[in-house]
Amino acid sequence: MMETIQALTARRSIRKFADRPVDRETLEQLVQAACAAPTASNLQAWRFVMVTDADLVRKVDLVSPGLSGHPPVILVICSDLEEVARRGSAHSLEYGCMMDAAMAAENLMLRAVDLGLGTCAIKSYNEAAVRKVLRLPDTARIELLVTIGYPEGEPRCPARKPMEEVLFWNGWKENV
Repeated sequence: MMETIQALTARRSIRKFADRPVDRETLEQLVQAACAAPTASNLQAWRFVMVTDADLVRKVDLVSPGLSGHPPVILVICSDLEEVARRGSAHSLEYGCMMDAAMAAENLMLRAVDLGLGTCAIKSYNEAAVRKVLRLPDTARIELLVTIGYPEGEPRCPARKPMEEVLFWNGWKENV
């Protein structure tokens, strides 16, 4: 198993996938990792729709301009709005669900690296079309998509800003 820092630095947004399926047990391990993420007020209103059927993957791909690389799997992370209405608050509905989905996605993506998989978080999709293709109920709000598969080729490694540009001590100010 990888050390945490190794997974953090090895994770990349993969945009080209090998034509190789990902088995169900491995995908369930990813969702287990997602469910271990922090969740606002312990709401756990996330719902995970794992799309593995090649025809459905193709249809979702067609209506998702941000998606690339022909992934074998697309995970649709949704929020159960009925659950939020019953147990959450307006703040949970507006911000908590998105935050929970993002944290779950990051856990899942880090576990994927550990398992030799690649992922990419996608927010550019036609929600109405994805909803129709997957027969999602009105009570499910799509928060984001995550492509999953075995990487093909070397991923792009964009440069990161130096610490001096992003870290401020005791307030927003020029670093000395």
